[in-house]
Amino acid sequence: GTGTGSTGGGALVPGALAEALRQAEEALAAAARANVPVLHHADLPGQGVLGVLDPGPARAFADALLAPLRAGRLDDAVRAYVQANGQGETAARALGVHRHTLRSRLRKAAEVLGRDLDDPAVRAELWVAFAVAANEGGRIRHVGDSTAGPPEIA
Repeated sequence: GTGTGSTGGGALVPGALAEALRQAEEALAAAARANVPVLHHADLPGQGVLGVLDPGPARAFADALLAPLRAGRLDDAVRAYVQANGQGETAARALGVHRHTLRSRLRKAAEVLGRDLDDPAVRAELWVAFAVAANEGGRIRHVGDSTAGPPEIA
């Protein structure tokens, strides 16, 4: 038939069945959301970079980078801006604030970070930090930037 399916890719090694099942479930959920018949786990956004990070140092990096934002209660504004790929209007709408309010928060965030939020490399580091912070324990993986919520797995 033409049902929705998924593949995790790669050969299985003893003891890796649970990981393969998790990857297959993630790929299946993403395939269903995208309405495509097959989606490889390796093709899911963020799997490459996040999957190779050592959780301990990655969490230390994320905590250090995000601490000043959290202290100033600026993390939601910066997260929205990063998720909107630097598009202020989109980020402001996602937060339900006026674009000038968002700009003010982003200026403060840039000051406390000592970084230019318009620099794609800075936004990439922040994306990684937010993705790492969104994961608790164990392996780091992409949890998605969609405002639609987490994937439903049947």
